Amino acid sequence: MSKTDNVLALSPTPLYSQIREILRQRIFDGTYQPHQQMPSESELIKAFSVSRITVRQALGDLQRAGLVFKIHGKGTYVSKPKAFQNIGQLQGFGEAMSRMGYETFSQVVSIKTLAAGKTVGPKLKVKEREQITELRRLRYLNREPISLDVTYVPKAIGDRLAKEDLAHRDIFLILENEYGLSLGQAEMQIEAMLADESLARLLKIEEGAPVLRIERLTFTSDGQPLDYEHLYYRGDAFQYRLRIERGHI
Repeated sequence: MSKTDNVLALSPTPLYSQIREILRQRIFDGTYQPHQQMPSESELIKAFSVSRITVRQALGDLQRAGLVFKIHGKGTYVSKPKAFQNIGQLQGFGEAMSRMGYETFSQVVSIKTLAAGKTVGPKLKVKEREQITELRRLRYLNREPISLDVTYVPKAIGDRLAKEDLAHRDIFLILENEYGLSLGQAEMQIEAMLADESLARLLKIEEGAPVLRIERLTFTSDGQPLDYEHLYYRGDAFQYRLRIERGHI
């Protein structure tokens, strides 16, 4: 029994909630891997010194949250996580996921300077031959690759970002907190596509697997384009959600 398990009775929080959070954390930190069988009810009862109903309440909460699933006669297994981000609010990936308790980090694939060209130039309102910075980052969720982010920013900003800890910090937070740039709104387009060989290799999926492609142009609060991105998310592990209301006609 771990030290964490020993102090359960000392907390005013209900026992099933404490156990649920301990198991939840073990799922998120990789102690229990996707599709791995969870300890049996009897093993959890012994480990935490609690009743069967307490263990079942904890496991029930995890199942309702989509973190585990049950197979009749075999036991409880860890679900393959399918994280989501609310597109009703402008947030960076790491910022949104950390608030939900997920572990995230990025691998910087490349940072380079290039001409804006006919696609990026008009988006950032710069001339085609003007130099901009392209940043490619492979984003990880619970130690699994979840997306490839290709970001374009003005060169002056890109030169500064190249010196930042982009493995552990969101660009949005750096722009606001370090550079004093106030973000206002973003335009987004979302479409489905199939992964080519290069993308499949990075995301560790089969070539031809479904991918969610997001094109996002973020503006400062005074309406200046600042950050243009192409985001490629694994279709089997991530989703965007949006809540809408019916207006009065």
